[in-house]
Amino acid sequence: MQDPLLNWPPMDHQGRQCRLQTQLATHRLDALLIAHAPNVRYLCGFTGSSGAVIISKNKGVFFTDGRYKEQARVEVQGSRVVVARKSPLAAAGEWLTANAKKLGLKTLGIESERLTVAERSRLAKALPSGVRLREAPPLVERARMIKDEEEIERLRAAELLGASLFEVVLKAARPGVKETEVAAELEYAARRAGADGMSFETIIASGPRSALPHGRASEAAIPASGFVVCDFGVILAGYCSDMTRTLHVGQPNREMRRIYGAVRDAQQAALETVRAGVSAAEVDRSARKVLQKKGLGGRFTHSTGHGVGLEIHEAPRLAAGQKDVLQPGMVITIEPGAYIPGVGGVRIEDMVVVTEQGCEILSPTGKELIAI
Repeated sequence: MQDPLLNWPPMDHQGRQCRLQTQLATHRLDALLIAHAPNVRYLCGFTGSSGAVIISKNKGVFFTDGRYKEQARVEVQGSRVVVARKSPLAAAGEWLTANAKKLGLKTLGIESERLTVAERSRLAKALPSGVRLREAPPLVERARMIKDEEEIERLRAAELLGASLFEVVLKAARPGVKETEVAAELEYAARRAGADGMSFETIIASGPRSALPHGRASEAAIPASGFVVCDFGVILAGYCSDMTRTLHVGQPNREMRRIYGAVRDAQQAALETVRAGVSAAEVDRSARKVLQKKGLGGRFTHSTGHGVGLEIHEAPRLAAGQKDVLQPGMVITIEPGAYIPGVGGVRIEDMVVVTEQGCEILSPTGKELIAI
């Protein structure tokens, strides 16, 4: 089997596991069971759909089933591979039972937000009576918030590939063309360009539908006038991109230009606020303040942004009340918007890397209002 990431620098999976191991004692855990697929991939490199990892104080063990025997052999780094006839969680439970004394296992951390009630119940029954399950804090998710250079390289490439597809949108989006047809053209071009897939279901929302913040492409035809919100992203080497641009069909009137200009100014204000040491809430507040002054504060109905990486939505979340402080290496979106029911909406979004002094904008596409 050929490694799909052969042309990319290798990830430091061993280092990630070692850093996680050092945190176990702090959280009074003897071992940690990880089954959420993006977390598994982050820790050991496995890209399949059936896997689990146990991180104990001095070792990592990966579990999968026979379908992934060869794939695990090629991909998994830093962990011993166990191929079982049972599900990864069941196999992990059996292994923990057999090795409980050797591990000094009394407390096993689990991903409380990822396991189902049934999975947790089966795991608890499989373990020796002296072992208890504890809901662990999101240790892997916290580590994933700060991207290393290899991850940033992939995210930068993913965003460049995604941004290049905007030209496809500009050619395909015309009055009378269905939103789904524009999305199909974009997604076909993404695959031809080498994308693993799309980061999320493509949003092409035109006319009054552009007032729907998550208006996925529908069978509706693009009208003769109005905004078209185009929000799309690709997955490349496992990492996601995310970008939004808003077009206008026909020449926009003064009010449409005012709304668009307000959103663009709000995004610029947020971009200028981003730097290490600033809170996520402060970035959100800077964008919201501009729209409030323009009389559109009540029309901005979602957060200003979110982290991006192996998943399209990761921590931190840029919203009021969020206490996370931006750190160098975080990759986030900045995407304020304004949505007026019955009229339309505008959103402008870029992905950025947080730096000590500001941010690196990964999206190369201009933000002037384009009339088609």
